[in-house]
Amino acid sequence: MGKRSFLAGAAVSLTLASIALVPGTASAHSTPHQDQYKRVGYFIQWGIYGRQYYVKNLETSGQAARLTHINYAFGNVDASGKCASADPWADWQRPVGAEESVDGVADEPGQALAGNFNQLLKLKKKHPNLKVLLSLGGWTLSANFSNAVLTDESRKALVKSCIETFWNTGVFDGFDFDWEWPGSEGNPGNVIRPEDKQNFTLMVAEFRKQLGKKATLTAFLPANPAKIDAGFEVKKIFKYLDFATIQGYDFHGTWETTTNQQSALFIPRNNPTTPDFSGATTLKAYTDRGAPKKALVLGIPYYGQGWTGVTNANRGLFQPATGPAPATWAAGNEDYKVLATLPQQGYKVYHDPLSGSAWLFNGTTFWTFDDPLVVAQKSLYIRLGGYGGAMVWSLDGDDANGTLTKTIYSTLR
Repeated sequence: MGKRSFLAGAAVSLTLASIALVPGTASAHSTPHQDQYKRVGYFIQWGIYGRQYYVKNLETSGQAARLTHINYAFGNVDASGKCASADPWADWQRPVGAEESVDGVADEPGQALAGNFNQLLKLKKKHPNLKVLLSLGGWTLSANFSNAVLTDESRKALVKSCIETFWNTGVFDGFDFDWEWPGSEGNPGNVIRPEDKQNFTLMVAEFRKQLGKKATLTAFLPANPAKIDAGFEVKKIFKYLDFATIQGYDFHGTWETTTNQQSALFIPRNNPTTPDFSGATTLKAYTDRGAPKKALVLGIPYYGQGWTGVTNANRGLFQPATGPAPATWAAGNEDYKVLATLPQQGYKVYHDPLSGSAWLFNGTTFWTFDDPLVVAQKSLYIRLGGYGGAMVWSLDGDDANGTLTKTIYSTLR
């Protein structure tokens, strides 16, 4: 039996066991000594607005009890090359009422630390083994990294400012570097230099030097081999990083006119894109370049990519489309918690267990996404392959019972 076939069959059994955990019937009582795997989730700063997703939701959903790390997204590197808050109101100024508070206690008027930061402190009191990292950058806040890390002096100043702005709040246990991307194109307007590759290493080394071993340092790394080679000295950076989270999604999306998988574990058969990306090939790209397996944490999406005007053939897969599917916040992008309800609205869910992928199709609209079966299969692959764990973008995409997070926890602990 091949690895794909074994994983496909085993994932079915594993998922049945995982689903039994929902809603919240399983205990979550592991300690750092028991946690063999990293279970990392991104919490988005702006979720408190339209999404009305608060730090308290991490507690009520059961997610906080089943995570080892929360990455708070995002902190900014500003035009002066210093760390800065992207939204001080959300981070530490906003008074949080009792109904939104982790412990049910409202903030006092004028208290020094309020907002999400104070709620994260309250969450950590409930879960003393949970680490919270400040994630720097992201797609829209990576413009100034290259300038900020250009010289030894500028790197020292950047780290000093990050310590003063974020570390000294007492909220964070370290930093996650989400520079998208050193040495290659990211968001339009980003400063890019060939020497970004070496300077990324020097930046991480400077963080380690100033913060010492007490801090957890991680990085989000790309799937595209060209971006890996342009921006990262893979073997060197793991001398300073505790681990890295690896892009396991956005392999395809509505910037293309043909439906496709966005996060398959293995490259699907008959895929029209050659070469293509997958979770397994991305992990191998890093081990081939000298990364230790246990330091690689595979990213899993809690959202789907969707197209509409899709030709009704091949169950919607690999078909031409007229554009992005309508969605809640942005066309072509929808949370798992919403996609999970579509089978009750005329959609059929399809699985390709040999590639570790799933999609929804109603004859005209197509969504590629990860459901509990796919998440279980990926978790099993991580475990059997000797990798370090799973990361998710982002926690607000899960349902109110934390179904996907509990599925990961059932295998990776």
